Amino acid sequence: MMTEIYPVHGDNPKSRRSSPHPDALAQISYIHGGQDTECREQTNQGEPDDIIAQILGKFGIWQLRSVLIIFLCKIPAAWFMACIIFTAPDIYPNEEFSCDTSAYGAMDNCSVSEDQCSVLVSYGDGNYAVRQCQQFHYAQSFHSLIMEFDLVCLCDIFVAWSQYWHLFGMFVGGVVATRLMRVVSPRRVYISGIWALLCCGVATGLVNDFSLHCSFRCLSAVSCSLMMTAGQTIFTDITSGKYRQGVLLLYETFWSLGIIVLPAIAVGAHSWRQIYIGITSLPFIIVLLLPWLPDSPRWQLQRSVSLDAAVEHVMNLLHYAASINDRNSKIPYDLEIQLQHLGEKLRAQPPPARWLELWHGHKRAKLHMLATHMALATFLIGHMGLLLNIRSFGRDYLSPNTMVVGVFEILGCILAMYLTFKHNAHKWQWAGGFCIVVDCVGCFCWFFTHVEIPEIYEIALWMFFAVLPKAGISCAQAMILTCMGESLPPEKRAPFAFSVVTWARVWLLSASFLTVLKELNIALSLSTFCVLVILGGICTCCLRTPVNSEQEADRQQEEQYNDAVSFNTHL
Repeated sequence: MMTEIYPVHGDNPKSRRSSPHPDALAQISYIHGGQDTECREQTNQGEPDDIIAQILGKFGIWQLRSVLIIFLCKIPAAWFMACIIFTAPDIYPNEEFSCDTSAYGAMDNCSVSEDQCSVLVSYGDGNYAVRQCQQFHYAQSFHSLIMEFDLVCLCDIFVAWSQYWHLFGMFVGGVVATRLMRVVSPRRVYISGIWALLCCGVATGLVNDFSLHCSFRCLSAVSCSLMMTAGQTIFTDITSGKYRQGVLLLYETFWSLGIIVLPAIAVGAHSWRQIYIGITSLPFIIVLLLPWLPDSPRWQLQRSVSLDAAVEHVMNLLHYAASINDRNSKIPYDLEIQLQHLGEKLRAQPPPARWLELWHGHKRAKLHMLATHMALATFLIGHMGLLLNIRSFGRDYLSPNTMVVGVFEILGCILAMYLTFKHNAHKWQWAGGFCIVVDCVGCFCWFFTHVEIPEIYEIALWMFFAVLPKAGISCAQAMILTCMGESLPPEKRAPFAFSVVTWARVWLLSASFLTVLKELNIALSLSTFCVLVILGGICTCCLRTPVNSEQEADRQQEEQYNDAVSFNTHL
């Protein structure tokens, strides 16, 4: 079966030419995997792309240790995003809080509404005025964020507002990290992010003003984004082939693992402040592992101020990695000279393509551009929105519901790996079709809005309609983040990924406010996210996987074609 390959037109080979060493192009948080003819011939012969790949190998013990250290940053990132589920649970009027009417005089002069938010005050002679309750009495053992700042009457609005600032911080952090790594090494950016998270995380749990709380949530999100973006730059540079692709796909599973573990931290807390102290504990452990965190070798060769110092640093790194991976025999006698030449070649790389050039190229370039932008935007909104929406399914079931959501996210990532490695030619259609089917099932929730069933079965039914779309989103989102640039030439992949993710993160800011629709109907908020993901699934089905028919039987070349260009979204 012949599969169509999309030729790239409109590029001037004299002004912008792909490097014969594609994996050496470390464009900030992207490692390019496109090859020219010479490199493809070398790949078919089993030869490495450059001296760094030759010594490190595609994957080994050293890479595994480094990847696991980097993956750990995903767990606190998930905690700081999803902690609002446990720091601001719903509380019930009359049972757990009541309006304090002492400021309006004697109780006989006041009449409080059923929701305890409005007070009808009598001033005599038939004069009445409606006042908004400002102070409350609480009768709940857990001291939540809502109680701390007296937000009970506008709970969902303020929760959405707090979450908005976290998402905004993730957006800002991704842009800052990308620009910052033009002059600062990924390792230093990662270390800066972890120390900033420690400071901002503790401050978020100690402040006594809601505006300051939102500000520090934003800064904590910026810190998480710095770590994730820098960490991804490192592990995409030290891995290659199908292992790099697998690592990128599995990167999201540690986010889901953080979601699963979060209830264990929250279950024993008596205050929202204790939860923040608990989720700040893991960054302390990551700090202890920083001595084993490597830097990006190709970044050092390409962007360090002194090439000689960069060569010496990379030589030490390669010798250390080779000793752990038992690949000392791969180190050539002229290593320093080869690294010097590689550094000069990296520094001579042509600039990346401009944004308008992304719309030109193969015959499906415009469709690919629009479909990828729309798909990732809808998936990110659904990814965050459906997680936050589990607050709608009852406070008593937050812990098990959160863990179930995390498990289904992991299953979605595993499905993405299976489709990518086993059904690569039609992976987009499988992933998009899966999203469409499971989210159509999620829309059936409208038929059960007024059905009278026991509470435990009702919660299980609502969770069924929520976690199926969550698995579909995780599958398609992981695949897009890993493989969205595979049909583009190397010089277009970095600006393309940056454009797609920036666009998606802007729309992601609306996710927290869409959860407020539950005030009208729980099915309305759930089905809104499902409809958005159905749209994303349709867009995903429009994407195509380019495969060179002459090399279709060569699995190694197929892996090189699918080397990922990725830009992380979590924050």
